[in-house]
Amino acid sequence: MKGNQKDSSEKPIWDRSSSSTSIPGMWSLTRPGPKLMVWLICFIVFTYIIYMLKLVSTSRSCDDSTSFTTVSALSTNVSSNVSSLSTSLASRRRNWEEEEEDTVVDKLTDLNHVVFGIAASSKLWKQRKEYIKIWYKPKRMRGYVWLDKEVKKSLSDDDDEKLLPPVKISGGTASFPYTNKQGQRSALRISRIVSETLRLGPKNVRWFVMGDDDTVFVIDNLIRVLRKYDHEQMYYIGSLSESHLQNIFFSYGMAYGGGGFAISYPLAKALSKMQDRCIQRYPALYGSDDRMQACMAELGVPLTKELGFHQVKNLTRVGQIFVGHLLILGRIGSNFWCCKNGIIDFLRS
Repeated sequence: MKGNQKDSSEKPIWDRSSSSTSIPGMWSLTRPGPKLMVWLICFIVFTYIIYMLKLVSTSRSCDDSTSFTTVSALSTNVSSNVSSLSTSLASRRRNWEEEEEDTVVDKLTDLNHVVFGIAASSKLWKQRKEYIKIWYKPKRMRGYVWLDKEVKKSLSDDDDEKLLPPVKISGGTASFPYTNKQGQRSALRISRIVSETLRLGPKNVRWFVMGDDDTVFVIDNLIRVLRKYDHEQMYYIGSLSESHLQNIFFSYGMAYGGGGFAISYPLAKALSKMQDRCIQRYPALYGSDDRMQACMAELGVPLTKELGFHQVKNLTRVGQIFVGHLLILGRIGSNFWCCKNGIIDFLRS
């Protein structure tokens, strides 16, 4: 009996499970069918595709219209500016060619680019100023005569002022030591003439040319020589003495001021900054020329030798120079006064 009860209690359970599996439409009541899900997905995709196509077509039309407007505007601007651009380029080219021509002309050193510094003495000024009148042209040249002190003026001095460079008084040199027993303290002030001339502030200067009051400058030859060198570099141009003994006693690397020498503007500027200190370091030197050379050595600038700078010491040597026809600057003492016109006329030919 117990076995029957057990069988009867288990049978309904088996019947429910079997009955549930045996009903074919049971799943259709609990979840949607596969076809419905497929149609729903297709509808969403189709709607999305239509939306994207409409969005893309709208943006494209806007971009096309904008690009067309931009291109048409650019083409209009280019076409309108072609003529003005070509005209501007042509004018710029003409201006450039004119500036280039002006630059070429400016590169040539002229007499306007040179300032002379002339060392003179108040004791000998009355006689020596006549030498300066030979070559100096006030309307064409710039320069200064440097004296040790003021000189008394006479009635004839008014006419001389029109024929001579302006006269300046050198600065004092009492603070500089000088121990050479054979020389004179005037060498100190003469060596500072280039620096003092620079401090006057002359404009558009390329070269400072130094000489004595009895130095005759042949201007055309001088300018021809200076044009060989770059005035923007440091140059110390001059020549040796005609005396071999002088060159041995002093130096073969020193420009002798009697024949004149030239200093470029950059070098003069550098010299003016250190020359006073340089002079104090060499109190035993004899003259102004060797003091100048000492300062050039400290600046690291050697002498550039030009044989046309001559310091004439005897009449025989003058004849030799004439034969070579190389004289640019000549030192003419009082014994050669009668020959001054002949010298200049000969060298200008």
